[in-house]
Amino acid sequence: MKKKTRILGIDPGTVITGYGIIDTYSKTQDLIDYGAIRPPAKKSLHERYVIIHKAIDSLLVKYQPDVVSVETQFVKKNPQIALKLGMARGVIILACSLKNIPVFEYAPRKAKQAICGSGSATKEQVQKMIKMLLALKEIPKPEDAADALALALCHANQLKLPICTNM
Repeated sequence: MKKKTRILGIDPGTVITGYGIIDTYSKTQDLIDYGAIRPPAKKSLHERYVIIHKAIDSLLVKYQPDVVSVETQFVKKNPQIALKLGMARGVIILACSLKNIPVFEYAPRKAKQAICGSGSATKEQVQKMIKMLLALKEIPKPEDAADALALALCHANQLKLPICTNM
């Protein structure tokens, strides 16, 4: 029987948090699920963080990943946005840590490079490559879910496993 590693990739956000789950074997990756957590915009930031934490905890219980791959802080021009994203990352990392699941962090450029060969790839290029690499019928939406799948595949690549040969 093949040894698998289940990886949960997460693209943190206060409006949309993307997630993607893959099983990676010695030569292949299988898509398990992907989607987005969308806390209601009318909720306060504190309430959104609680919703994100509970949703991530639910994914951890349901899919039981071996590791989690999270996008590192992307510092934008507005420090308030960076602070809010950092807090979203914090609640995600806390949920994983409370379940003793190792967390690996990757810069957006590193994930793009692992999937597209260029750290400056566009969101559309990432979506198209994810579709191809995981043999999907359509591009994964929203973009945040595609980014989360890219983070999961990036970690699979770091494990020295080839990215997807089941095309």
